[in-house]
Amino acid sequence: MQATRRSFMRIGFTASGVLALGVPAVLGQAKPRVVVIGGGAGGATAARYLAKDSNGAIAVTLVEENEVYQTCFHSNLFLGGFKSYADITHRYDDLARKHGIAVVRARAERIDRDKKEVVLSTGQRLPYDRLVVAPGIDLKYDSVPGWSKEAEEAMPHGWKPGRQTQLIRQKLDAVPDGGLIVMVAPPNPYRCPPGPYERASMFAHVLKKTGRGNTRIVILDPKESFSKQGTFQAAWEQHYGAMIEWLGPKIHDGVKSVDPKTNTVVTGFETYKNAALVNVIPAQMAGEIARLAGLAPAGGYCAIDPASMRSAVDPAIFILGDACIAGDMPKSAFSANSQAKVAAMTIRGELTGARTFPARYVNTCWSLVETDDAIKVGGRYEAKDGKIAATETFVSQPDEAADLRKANQAENIGWYEAISADMFG
Repeated sequence: MQATRRSFMRIGFTASGVLALGVPAVLGQAKPRVVVIGGGAGGATAARYLAKDSNGAIAVTLVEENEVYQTCFHSNLFLGGFKSYADITHRYDDLARKHGIAVVRARAERIDRDKKEVVLSTGQRLPYDRLVVAPGIDLKYDSVPGWSKEAEEAMPHGWKPGRQTQLIRQKLDAVPDGGLIVMVAPPNPYRCPPGPYERASMFAHVLKKTGRGNTRIVILDPKESFSKQGTFQAAWEQHYGAMIEWLGPKIHDGVKSVDPKTNTVVTGFETYKNAALVNVIPAQMAGEIARLAGLAPAGGYCAIDPASMRSAVDPAIFILGDACIAGDMPKSAFSANSQAKVAAMTIRGELTGARTFPARYVNTCWSLVETDDAIKVGGRYEAKDGKIAATETFVSQPDEAADLRKANQAENIGWYEAISADMFG
């Protein structure tokens, strides 16, 4: 039976009813210690649920080097002019004030797994009984010939929050009518599978709205297909005509090189010279601290137990979100939030004796294509055959009614407000 969006929202945000069955620590005994690395959708949610649902029985420390958090999710809506930068920026104050979480603003430099300590950039060492690692992704700067860390100012990726998001907006605003935008899409697996294609939609929306409808947007994709492809392409044709052109690897024959000095992209099929904006989204891997700790192979992602989000190589460590291998679940904020609740439940059960339940996961990814026209994909998941496996899925269809697409966008906005509150309290 097809699941409704309402039922998915209930599952995604009523897990606290399950997790609220906490058992206080033994009187006089020191509180068990949980350290959480990374304050994104996975880390912030895990820290909040551990502190809130243990009723103070667990000492929770969140390590995050940034004072504020800019969400990657809905950053495309900022690029499209549907949200301000302030709308996608959040602080950690309420996690400390309302939930008693120790928020440490520092970089986690190293995990000493033998001593069960996290070594910070300040030199401080944080001992833990359980560790949650949610560092997000790092970029493979050598995955696109000619591109590099130094080139990301000229050819921004916008796949990590902050300066890069704002830089793409600045460059988009400077694109002239009749100009050329080239997007180099990433190979699988990567953060937010529909993200590049929603971004292209937002580029086209801004350009069309501001009288620059003659601009050409070329997507060079290493993949044979992409998430929600048929629905995206039908919507592009409907709203933007021929503005957006998607080219798969059989057509462009691979990106051979890029030149940041001239904004040129060379493929096996064609050379794109003097582009007004080149958006390079490279291949990705688990955040550095996970790789340094041996939780992921070089250039790869972290294996986990699908029933708990526990690391496959260290039973005291749990890994969430973009850094992990999550089977059928995509690397999305909704996924990370759902995984965090499973991990928090498991950890709380181990440290306080609280009751636990079988892992259930849920995800939805919305993509705005044009004003009041949002499409979505998602599913329910559980641990099965050694991985997180989909048990139900849904995806928007090309021929859906306009009022349904408008309702999708209302869901999208409501979800953002809900997950922000769920993360930051």
